[in-house]
Formats: sequence, C-alpha cells, structure tokens
Amino acid sequence: MSQRLEGLERLALLILRLFLGVVFVMHGSQKLLGAFGGSGIAGFAGLLAKYGIEPHVLWAWVVAITEFVGGICILFGFLTRFWAAGLVIDMTVAVVKVHLVNGFFWTKGGFEFVLTLGIIALVLLMTGPGSMSMDRAIGIEKRAT
Repeated sequence: MSQRLEGLERLALLILRLFLGVVFVMHGSQKLLGAFGGSGIAGFAGLLAKYGIEPHVLWAWVVAITEFVGGICILFGFLTRFWAAGLVIDMTVAVVKVHLVNGFFWTKGGFEFVLTLGIIALVLLMTGPGSMSMDRAIGIEKRAT
C-alpha cells in the first residue's frame, strides 16, 4: 500500500507543477501581449503605476518574465525552486498591493486565486520539482536518501 501511495505522491507533484506552469505561461503572456488596456508591457506597466509600484516599467518586465519564462521552466521542471521562489514573491506582492483590499473572493477581485497560486508555488519551492523533471534528470535535484 505505501509503495502505491509513494507513486501517487510523485504523480501529484507532477500534476501540481504542470498546472502551475500552464497557468503562469498564460498569466505572463497576458502581460506580454497586452491584456491590460494597452499594448504589451506598456499596458501592464501602467497598471503597476496605478498601484504605486515603481519603477513600473522595470517591474512590469520582471513580473512578465517571471510569470511567462518561469511558467515554462516550471512546466518542464527546470530550475524549479528558483522560479517558484520568484512566483511566491510575485503572488505575495499581488495579494498585498492589489487584491487584499477587495477581500477574499476572486469574483470581487479578492485574493483567493492569487493566494492559491502562491501557495502552490510555495509547495514546489519546498518540495522541489519531483522525480519527473529536468532538474532531476540533469542532477540539479538529487533523489532523497
């Protein structure tokens, strides 16, 4: 029974990593391609300026790259802990600076979904990418002894 559960733990970690990677690739592509009332980074940078995040253009690039490139890397399990740490910081800032004032529920612009993504990133930061990852294949992450 315990061997079967260990196999499910590996699969569960893979599912979490794949989900988080896809969500952040999509989330980051919105910022890069212009889903925020402007063209590409300029629109997102304007939104950051509205929330008092300066220098807004620099941080727009940092966030977009962290989400898009980080999402791709997490999807493949490459440099997972590094990118997961960046996403934890990204989502923490989003909760505090943008969503907290709107309460919990996502339907009212609250922090529910952003917190969930941040917690999943935190789990990957703490556990690593799992056995089915590039990090494990190339030796960045070692098998637990």
